[in-house]
Amino acid sequence: MSRKTSDPRFPDSYIGLMSNEYNESIWMERNQKKTTSICIQYLYDKKLNDIDHGKTEIEENSLLLDIGCGTGFSSEIISTHGFRVVGVDILKDMLFKAGEKKRLYSEYRKIEFILADINSLPLREMTFDHVLSVSAYNFITHGLLENKKKEKRINTTARYLHKILKPLGRIIIEFYPLDEQELNSYISSFINNGFNGFLIKKHEKQKSGQTFLLVKKQ
Repeated sequence: MSRKTSDPRFPDSYIGLMSNEYNESIWMERNQKKTTSICIQYLYDKKLNDIDHGKTEIEENSLLLDIGCGTGFSSEIISTHGFRVVGVDILKDMLFKAGEKKRLYSEYRKIEFILADINSLPLREMTFDHVLSVSAYNFITHGLLENKKKEKRINTTARYLHKILKPLGRIIIEFYPLDEQELNSYISSFINNGFNGFLIKKHEKQKSGQTFLLVKKQ
């Protein structure tokens, strides 16, 4: 698979033969793993400790949720950093590839993969220590055309993440908002549902494109 020159279309870019192409792409694997490593660095960001004076110890054995894990590139990197990992994805073709890796490679055997919608995981409240999501979070509004419905979905997801996170749990999201309005919707969803945090962007005046959102449960 050659390096993509256009933004992926969900779910078309991740099903059938496209899931094979994604999984076999050396560039995609390298890019996803590099981005995941950056997210893990942000998980330890000292600025998050300063929010409301709630210091969080990041233990190696912490249980992390990988939202939109795809074929497992991100989950693998999280696991190699000593964390226990549950990867969730709604696309069975992508998750099938992750399952194959789990059967074949030792570094995947401790990872649990779940085929599910992020808002309806078969898990108890306050299960996870922290959450990471790489290049997938903006897909939660797929299929919704009206802004009000998009905002409702974004808000519902943030509320659910607050529910399944332990106290002071951190969320690191790398995603691609389309514009300033959409970016503000994501930020507001966390602020309005018991989180606090900040953004990291390449440029101060950046309104869209690659963005990192770092938040902590209050």
